[in-house]
Amino acid sequence: MMAGKRRRIRRKQRARSQLFVKKGRLQWVNILLVLAAMIGMVWYIQHNWAVKSRVTATAPTTTHTAFIKKLAPAAQQLDQQYHVLASITLSQAILESDWGKSTNATENNNLFGVKSASGRLMTTQEYYDGAYHTVKRRFAVYDSWHASLVDHAKKLAYGTTWDSQHYAAVIKATDYQTAAQALQTAGYATDPSYAQKLINIIQKYDLQRYDRK
Repeated sequence: MMAGKRRRIRRKQRARSQLFVKKGRLQWVNILLVLAAMIGMVWYIQHNWAVKSRVTATAPTTTHTAFIKKLAPAAQQLDQQYHVLASITLSQAILESDWGKSTNATENNNLFGVKSASGRLMTTQEYYDGAYHTVKRRFAVYDSWHASLVDHAKKLAYGTTWDSQHYAAVIKATDYQTAAQALQTAGYATDPSYAQKLINIIQKYDLQRYDRK
């Protein structure tokens, strides 16, 4: 029995050795096939890891509390730097991104529905002529949620390309009610109840506690 087993092992070893060298000659076809298989395996592992990383990075936060805690530190920092009340930043991010679950937030890292001429074309709802309409608009794409937060703060602080003081009343506001109304007056959103929706969110989740004192 042992002798038979040894013979089988020797035959397998010879077969393996002949995969690359047979009768003193390199078997280039076999070598290239093995190399191609190894390269393919490495690419597959790296690709799956990259995809998993992207999904993890943009996955929606599971709870409302977790979403607020995730954004609050940056919102407070930007409040100090650009004077955009943290409660306004947080309430807008909640409303515009549906708690980070919207396609714009998960695929574009765009928390505020910021539009861009060179951005990604998407379907959205806009209010005009007394009703909501489904339209196509191009939205900005960011590397991260933090980049979206920074761009939002700069937009309110520095205004538009045609009017640097366009959101001045928002920046000067010392309470969230005034800031929310100033946003609506400045035409930040087409929703006629935009300011009240922000106020309701701030009050419901006590977001004013994050505002600078």
